[in-house]
Formats: sequence, structure tokens, C-alpha cells
Amino acid sequence: MRFENQTVFVTGGGSGIGRETALRCAREGATVVVADVDREGGEETVAAIEDLAGDADAVELDVTDADAVRDAVDAAADTHGLDVMVNNAGIAQSNDPLEEVSLEERDRIVDVNANGVWNGCRAAIPHLKAQGSGAIVNVASLAGVVGQPWSAAYAMTKGGVAKMTRSIAWELGRHGVRANAVCPGFTDTPMVQGGLEERDDPEAAREALERRYALKRLGDPEEIAAAICFLASDDASFVTGHELVVDGGFTCG
Repeated sequence: MRFENQTVFVTGGGSGIGRETALRCAREGATVVVADVDREGGEETVAAIEDLAGDADAVELDVTDADAVRDAVDAAADTHGLDVMVNNAGIAQSNDPLEEVSLEERDRIVDVNANGVWNGCRAAIPHLKAQGSGAIVNVASLAGVVGQPWSAAYAMTKGGVAKMTRSIAWELGRHGVRANAVCPGFTDTPMVQGGLEERDDPEAAREALERRYALKRLGDPEEIAAAICFLASDDASFVTGHELVVDGGFTCG
């Protein structure tokens, strides 16, 4: 029970990687605060945790609202304590070249994927520093490591998240707090499924994508959740400032 008597706050916990992270932490003893802009999705995650006899709260939260994020994290810390902050909430971009991406779309991607993670870290850090322990795990992307065509705005934000994580790891180490990033390859989540469905032939697009991976498949959300939970746990007690690529061998080729 790696998270027994600990509280884990997960943004974007209403579906995909966030939901599986919340479930896994709950199975390992955590009280989980499930935050998502989609209230219904967050409540479904909490119901699944309660079915496991776990303890969880749902919070409707827009991570681009810094004051709301601070208030939600403060409330969680006051009620349950705070040991782990998982900044997972994120959005994709349209499959367009840079010059065709509207400034409005770019700004929205930056606001959610970059500012949202900043807001989560900024809200959690004072609590973790005050107790002299804890972990932050930020969900970046393979796109932020190697780039990805027709995803310039997305790659920009995810690369920024990975490097910001390394920066705060230096700041927080002397306070006993660790910070790491997970960089998943394409994972079989609603976000990725939605992107594939926009293609002329979704099945062909999926098969072409799978061929680019050494394991010849996309990742499962549970597999990314396992990596997040490793970095959040004491199993990774000497790991900080790391960008853990979980990509099914994409970068082997």
C-alpha cells in the first residue's frame, strides 16, 4: 500500500490517464481528490473508487483559473492533507500545420497545458514545502521530447512542462519535495481516439500509428498510470527532475 495515509490530488481525473491514476492510487491506499472540468466524469471516477471501498472527493475545476486551483488545493489540504500533486489535465490540438492554427486555439492550448500545470504546482508547493515532503508528477508528452508534426502548439506546451518540472525539482529538493514528469507516447484515451476519428480513415490511421511503435500498439491508460504512481511513491525516493518516457519503444527507432 504505497499511498496509505496519503492524499493524492489529480487534475483531469475524470477520464483517461487521470482516471486510471486516481483508481490506482486509491487501490494503494490513497485518499484521492479527483478534479476535472467535467463534473460528471469526475463523479464517475469517484464512484468507481468508492466501489473499491476507497475514499475520494470530486471537484469541478478549470485548471486555467489560478484562483480556483489554489482554492481547491487549499481545501483538499485542509480537509485531508496533501502528499502528491498530479497535474494531468490537458487538451489536444487540431491536426494542422503551425501557420493554420488559429491564435485562439494556440492560446487555449497554452492556457490549459502549460498554465494549468503551473497553477497546479503553484497551489501545491506551499503545502508540500511546509510539511517537508511530497511529490509532484506532471504529465508531459512524447511530443515534448521528440516533437510531432502538425502538433506544434501541443509540443510547445508539453516540452515546456517537462523543462519546468526539472527547474522546480532543483528548487524543491532542499525542502524534501520531488518533482518529475511523465512523457507518454500515444495512449488509448478519449483524447487520442477523438483525434483518430477526425481522420478520413480512422482505422487506417490507427494502424499506421501503431506501426511506428516497437510494441506495435498504443499505450493503455493503466500503463501510464503505473509510471505516474511509481514517480509519486517512495519507490522513487531518489528520483527527481526526471522526464520518464513511456512510449512503447517509439524512440528506439
